[in-house]
Amino acid sequence: MRDASPQAIHLKDYKPTAFLIKSTHLTIDLGEENTRVTSTLEIVRNCSEDAPEDKNLCLHSGGLCLDAISLDGKELGEADYELTSDSLSVRDVPESFSLVTTTTIKPQENTTLEGLYKSQKMFCTQCEAEGFRNITFYLDRPDVMSEFTTKIIGDKTRYPVLLSNGNLIGEGDLENGRHWKEWHDPFKKPCYLFAMVAGDLSVVRDSFTTMSGRNVRLEIFVEKKDLDKCDHAMRSLKNAMKWDEEVYGREYDLDIFMIVAVDDFNMGAMENKGLNIFNTSCVLAKPEVTTDLAFQRVEAVVAHEYFHNWSGNRVTCRDWFQLSLKEGFTVFRDAEFSADMGSPVVKRIEDVTLLRTAQFAEDAGPMSHPVQPSSFIEISNFYTLTIYEKGAEVVRMIYNLLGKELFRQGSDLYFSRHDGQAVTINEFTAAMEEVSGRDLTQFKRWYTQAGTPSLMVSDHYDVESETYSLIVKQSLPETPDGLEKLPQHIPLAIGLIGSDGEINTELKGSDAGAVDHHVLEVTEAEQRFEFNGVTEKPVPSLLRNFSAPIRLHYDYSRDDLMRLIQNDTDGFVRWDAMQQLGEQVIDELVVSYPNTSSVEIDSRLIEACRAILNDTSMDSAMAAHLLSLPSEASLSEKASLVKVDAIHAARSLVRQNIATALQHELEATYQRLDQTLAYEPSAEQIALRSLKNVVLGYLSLLPADKHLDRCISQYHSANNMTDTLAALSAVVNSEHSGASEQAGILLDSFYQRFANEALAVDQWLAIQAGCQKQGALNSVMQLMQHDCFEMTNPNKLRSVIGVFCNQNLVNFHHADGSGYEFLADQIMTLNAQNPQIAARLLTPLTRWRKYDDCRQQHMISQLQRIKALPNLSKDVYEVVSKSLPT
Repeated sequence: MRDASPQAIHLKDYKPTAFLIKSTHLTIDLGEENTRVTSTLEIVRNCSEDAPEDKNLCLHSGGLCLDAISLDGKELGEADYELTSDSLSVRDVPESFSLVTTTTIKPQENTTLEGLYKSQKMFCTQCEAEGFRNITFYLDRPDVMSEFTTKIIGDKTRYPVLLSNGNLIGEGDLENGRHWKEWHDPFKKPCYLFAMVAGDLSVVRDSFTTMSGRNVRLEIFVEKKDLDKCDHAMRSLKNAMKWDEEVYGREYDLDIFMIVAVDDFNMGAMENKGLNIFNTSCVLAKPEVTTDLAFQRVEAVVAHEYFHNWSGNRVTCRDWFQLSLKEGFTVFRDAEFSADMGSPVVKRIEDVTLLRTAQFAEDAGPMSHPVQPSSFIEISNFYTLTIYEKGAEVVRMIYNLLGKELFRQGSDLYFSRHDGQAVTINEFTAAMEEVSGRDLTQFKRWYTQAGTPSLMVSDHYDVESETYSLIVKQSLPETPDGLEKLPQHIPLAIGLIGSDGEINTELKGSDAGAVDHHVLEVTEAEQRFEFNGVTEKPVPSLLRNFSAPIRLHYDYSRDDLMRLIQNDTDGFVRWDAMQQLGEQVIDELVVSYPNTSSVEIDSRLIEACRAILNDTSMDSAMAAHLLSLPSEASLSEKASLVKVDAIHAARSLVRQNIATALQHELEATYQRLDQTLAYEPSAEQIALRSLKNVVLGYLSLLPADKHLDRCISQYHSANNMTDTLAALSAVVNSEHSGASEQAGILLDSFYQRFANEALAVDQWLAIQAGCQKQGALNSVMQLMQHDCFEMTNPNKLRSVIGVFCNQNLVNFHHADGSGYEFLADQIMTLNAQNPQIAARLLTPLTRWRKYDDCRQQHMISQLQRIKALPNLSKDVYEVVSKSLPT
């Protein structure tokens, strides 16, 4: 049976370790049944004043068996140490010593995909956060940094490629067809950054000349069949290296940078020093099998992991409570890189959409936690959108408050001062304070207070004095931690929009003069900001470029929103106004559901869409976002009580009305954009395809045969996966009388064509799992019996279970609770097999408080069922126990 209550780890209890590991020498002898790991650790006592004075050395273990142990060459007896399921304690150790341990592990049986495991025919590792203890006994914590040397031994035929961190320093052949390679990483690192790979892999090679003139070898290792899918990742890597030199002055430090693509991987990718291990979905790309979004994801993830070389590797985090120190900072860096590679406005909209839909929901849920958590039971549960995306927004606010030049100076100081160290978020903010002279004490509440702040904004216009005032009130909702919430430092970027466009105004108390853009620093529970020289009552353009991760409340009329849509120069505010207009129209239908036939769709929404379609000068990617109504997930997140069926029906009806009213404009736009071009994943081409396929989605809602035929025609004529999948999805979801038969034909055609392309098959699975027609759950269960589905592969799990439960809301939340029971069944299976994935898939059941009483009871019942499972993993236990009512 599981222990009654796994114990939480608290930030307040942090203490340095009593010992440090100067150097780590590993010999990993790979076998088909067993793998033998010998580690030689040069250990010294930690001389830090606050380090404990333990006599015993306590190493972490992930249930390892000990084959042999010696200290300074002397074999130890059982009286000299104590071995438990999670530790190895060596008694009465000297001040400095060499410890050698040998253990036997079975990577082939490791379904958790943590530590050393086997993906298909390849050995690989994932050690973040605490996977290294599954390989050997170690001080598995990020503040223990060591110099690693790794010797890998394996069968030369099966595993001709043997890789680890750093530079290759030796290799040779052994008897019985075996060989070895030895790698040395000269830079100290914590063990979570350790990596090794062994397999029969092909390689794509290139090089990069750094700003100091050094030549760096670049290598991407993949299966032979995937050699033609590496060019985009290689270009992205070189672009990222160049960008990091130009924007941050950061040069790569080793002689070689390697990437390996792995089929079975819990995460997207990992920044292991010099040897990045990637999920295949984040590195492989080819037009025939990869969508535009996937091309962009590859570019962003390659950049993200490369940028970690400095923000995460050279300077790492002291403990896991500081996780956003590396992840938030690096997400901000990769977002800025992606913005520079494409459209900054569109990138901002995409990031905000994710934040508002998913991270805000996380903030409002039972797993709500600050960017710097104060406690956790299982650290894997805290690789969250709060740590990554909200953490990036906090860094962005610092960037905007300091400005580009001072932020760069602060980054330079941070990297130079703490190179080779494991530090905290305080070290990062201290560097920014030092270069800018600003006190960020109040601002740092963004790191320690959970929840999404709300700003209530009202205004007053005085005609006689030509003054305009904004009254801003801030608040933070209650969160599970029960802590008192104090006012935060919130940068609120604004403009004022008159009947003819933006108005230049003076902010009282500011020396900036009359300008069209202001950043108000909201620091109190309530503040008043006054503007002079305002000749007419304006419409406020609030939260420009989403200047802070907050919920903003201002009572916009629909005419106000139309003014912003038509006249605001801030692309984010224009998009946000269009979203708000769509929400208001949909909400009217939700309120009247099921009697929606009597509700007239506001013509202003139709006319706004018409103007967008007729404006051929507008950036196509921006137009596509403006034409896209708020998603059901977004509408659900904003609702205090989620009316699942009403939201689905209302949104569908509004889309149908737009399609009907604007059929002529939609057809003209599609014809203008339906051109055959040699595929490029360029920002310009991606924008054209995104608009074309949004338009196709609207046209597919119309009843005439020609509209279904158009989708089928695009499917057959497409020269890229983006257009292929858009057409396939339109047919699969179409209510046209002949659509079901055609969908079956196209789905069979797609699978026959791409059966050997795993990532394309993932898309095939996802389209069917996301189909919003009745009976979707039965289809999902049938998909899980398909030959292509693998319960051990995280990508397949996300494509089927993840898509159905997170995106197919109307079917997952069926009133009979069948969707909830299905998810609980999968969690209970995965709990023993891969608890990390199980805990992540569990999220939809944790949001039960937002639904009606019937659905609440169904969800709670399934959570209780999961909690009663014997041998419940820490990962799942933490999520379930925090989610159930107290």
